[in-house]
This record gives sequence, C-alpha cells and structure tokens, in this order.
Amino acid sequence: MKDEPTFSGLIQSIQAAHREMAAQAGKAVNISLTLRNWLIGHHIAEYEMNGKDRAEYGENLLHRISTELLKAKVTSCGKRQLYGYFRFYQTYPQIVETLSPQFKSETFQEVIDSRDVSRKVRSVTALFEINPQWLVSSLSYTHFEQLVAINDSTKRAFYETECVRGNWSVRELKRQIGSLYYERSGLSLDKKKLSALTQQNVESQPDFNIRDPYVFEFLGLKPAEVMSESHLEQQLAEKLQGFLLELGHGFCFEARQKRILIGNEHFFVDLVFYHRILKCHVLVELKLEQFSHENLGQLNTYVSWYRKNMMTQGDNPPVGILLCTDKNQSLVEYALAGMDNHLFVSKYLLELPTKEEMQRFIDAHVREQKT
Repeated sequence: MKDEPTFSGLIQSIQAAHREMAAQAGKAVNISLTLRNWLIGHHIAEYEMNGKDRAEYGENLLHRISTELLKAKVTSCGKRQLYGYFRFYQTYPQIVETLSPQFKSETFQEVIDSRDVSRKVRSVTALFEINPQWLVSSLSYTHFEQLVAINDSTKRAFYETECVRGNWSVRELKRQIGSLYYERSGLSLDKKKLSALTQQNVESQPDFNIRDPYVFEFLGLKPAEVMSESHLEQQLAEKLQGFLLELGHGFCFEARQKRILIGNEHFFVDLVFYHRILKCHVLVELKLEQFSHENLGQLNTYVSWYRKNMMTQGDNPPVGILLCTDKNQSLVEYALAGMDNHLFVSKYLLELPTKEEMQRFIDAHVREQKT
C-alpha cells in the first residue's frame, strides 16, 4: 500500500523538482552558449579560408564583424571575444561531434573528416581526449576560455580531465593552473595521492548557475538581475543608491553592477555615479564582510581601470568608496587613483559624503535588514 503524502513531504518533493529542473535548465543554457561560440568561431575560420570577398577586410575582419553584429544586437561579440571564439574552434574541433543534425551540413564535413584522420593517427593527446559530449556538458564556455589559453595540448588535456572529474568552478580551475598543479603532478612521486588531496580541497562548480556574464548577456538579462550576492546586499545597494542621490552633493547615477573587462576577465562594480561638481566618476563597492586589503586592492583596480578607459577630456580622476560591514561595525575607505595634487584630494573629500555619514547609513540599514 502506497504511503499517504505528508505536507512536509510535499514541500520536499517540490523543492527537489525545482532544484533538478533549474539545474537542467542552467546546464542547457550553458551548452547552447558554448555551441554558439564554437559555431561563431567556425564561421569566421571558414570565411577566412574561403570567403569570396575576404581580401577586402584583411586585418580589419574581426573589427568589421563586431561592428555589424553590434548593429544587429548580437551580444558578446566584441573584437576580442570573436578572436576568442576563433581560437576556441581551432583548439576544440572535436566539438563538431556534439552538434545536432540540423548543423551537420556539408559545411562541417571537412572538420569531421579531419577528426577521422586524427583518430587514425592516434596521437598521445588523442589517447587521453575526453568524449566531447561529456566535455561540453560538464564545462561552461568560461572554463573553455581558461583551457584555450594553455598552448601545450597534453597540459590542457590534464586540466580538462581533472576539472571534469572534480566538477571544478572556473575560479578553482584558474587557481589550480596558477598553482602549477600540472607541473607539480609531473614531479610528484605519488601522483594519485596528490590528485586525491587536490580534489578534497577544491571549490565545486555551483550547478551551472546563470551568473556567468556570457550567459546573462546570451539570455538578454541585465547584470543587476543576476549578480547580487544576497538579498541583504541587494537591499543595501538600492538604499545606498537613493541615499547618495539625496545627499545633494552632485551625484548622478550611472549604473549598478557595471561590467568591465580587464584582460580576459569580467568584473562588476556595485554602483557607479558621475559627480557633476567634481567632474569625475565615483565607484562604490559594498562588501558584507570584514575589511581586507584584497577588497581595497580590488576597488583600486576598478578605479585605475576607469581612469585609463573612461576618463574624457575635462574629467578629473575617478574616486572609489569601499564600504565594509562586520557585526554592525562599518569601515569606509576612499581609493583615490593617481591624485598627487593635495588640493584635489581635499576637494574630493569635501564634496564626497563623510566617513561618519556613510558609517551611520551602513550601521542603521544592516540592523534594519537583520531584524
């Protein structure tokens, strides 16, 4: 006889269904994005080799493609990103095997034929090659970005295997590459033990969530819709935005969760204002944690990036405000990028809200949100 369901059992069943379907949806989106980027890379490579009018564009090809796609509102197709897709296609031709039949036209026959030849040759790297279907279903495109940057194919295959086996997050993959895990493994006398110890202490991938900047652009989402780290942070950021605008010091709101690209990495600035009196950008970072020099270093990086990339004629250097909270104790730090003139520094500190004002705001609203 079947057991009669209880209310708590009902809630657990619904939660389980939600988690499973959300994970499947996130995974499907990531796979679609990976294949989209691979296809873009393929089409660029095909045009470079056989395009009838390719000579007209020469070295400006990627710039022209990017310009036209921007007009057509195709996201994540800047010149640098297009080059990344091109390299992705060149590095992972085996992904052709994961395409659905609708894409496997004559266009891909040359890729498929070359794959058959490589199987017959059976290079050392090919012997350790992960099934492409498993690779695409296990890794996001942002993982592939890190892997494509590895020129040594054997080293890349090593990180593919370990990453898939350990379900590593992108951050963990970067950390392991940076810690020279491959090189240490080569020198280790007990490789299995090193691998087991490494996998015990890794940060796992969070079930294909949609916080990856490529993914939310692909889905047409705005950064603020997906990047907030917690409900408390979101509420504080909204109130902080209004608080600064109401101070009457000349703040003009520009963006929340402003995405900037530094090298090949995307970063997000919590709040960005333009100050009409100081004629500069003001960047605000909110951290729901105790102050650390890492936080300040991150803000300084953002401020320096804005100074180099966003300042226009007549602008003064940008300034950053770091707000940290720890058990209702707040700390406010100002990051002033490259301002050697003490008169400017004094003027900035005169026009910006005082540390005391910011501390009172943070303390009051953290208590309000936690009660």
